[in-house]
Formats: sequence, C-alpha cells, structure tokens
Amino acid sequence: MLTIRSVLMTAIGAAAVGMTIPAAAQKMLNTFMTLSIAAAQQAAQAALARCQKDGFTVAVAVVDRGGQPLVMLRDPLAGAHTPQTAINKAATAVSFRTDTTELAATTQPGKAASGIRQLPNIIAVGGGIVIRAKGSIVGGIGVSGAPGGDSDDACAKAGIAAINDAIELE
Repeated sequence: MLTIRSVLMTAIGAAAVGMTIPAAAQKMLNTFMTLSIAAAQQAAQAALARCQKDGFTVAVAVVDRGGQPLVMLRDPLAGAHTPQTAINKAATAVSFRTDTTELAATTQPGKAASGIRQLPNIIAVGGGIVIRAKGSIVGGIGVSGAPGGDSDDACAKAGIAAINDAIELE
C-alpha cells in the first residue's frame, strides 16, 4: 500500500535519477473554464436581438466547451431546421476549434480536409463561432436562419461582444 511518504520518496528518487514519476504522484484531475448559463443566455439574447433588428428570423444556440447545448432561443417565425442547425454550428466550431466560416473554406471539395463534411452533425457553413476567454475556448455560439453565413456570423459576433468584457475579467 502506498503512503504519501513512500510516493514522495519514490518521486524524489525518480527525479534524482531522471525517471518518470509514478501515476499515484501525478495530478489526476484537470481544471478548466466553461461558460455559465447566465453568460450563455446573455450571449444568445444579444445575438437574437441583433438578427431581429436586421429583420432575420433565426435560432441561436450556445454550447459549453464540450459542445453540449446550454441555451437555445428561436424566433417563432424561424424555420423548423434552425434550432438543430444552430446547435450543430456551435458544436462544430468548438469541436474543430475554429469558426465554421473558416472550416467551410478549408473543407471544400478537393481539399485534404473535405471528408470532415461527411461526419455526423458537422455544419461547415458560416454562423458558428468559438467563444474564448483568457486564451481558452469556453464555448461556442451558432446562429441559423439569416440569409447567408455572413449574416449569421454578424449576429453570433454580436452575442459574443455582449459578454466578452465580463468573461475576460472573471
């Protein structure tokens, strides 16, 4: 049975001779940041408001750093496909650590990464943006329903802008 003293002594001895530290002495848990529900709601509401101001009927989804939905808002007139598309755009951005507009460009037919488009639930069109705080990915936002990925992107960016200062200061 390992005691704390024996693990420390083994680690010190291992370090002295250049060996690796046993698993029992290594850190076993990670700590990471992810969006709160309050931040997700604020971002989604700001993105939806921007799209409505521009005359677009959309759905907006915000996911955590693992791509799981935290918030989904849908204009009552938005298409039936828009909620799931918004969730998938946000999750795609987080999964590939890049905005979906950029992913769309790098996965065009004939390019080396074109097969990515065939993966389940991957949306390689504009409207999915990674949310970062203090240099780390903390979530993603996806917008679906505006007339084109650039308009979806503009609404998503408005959502991020609404929380950016607050999450950078946390």
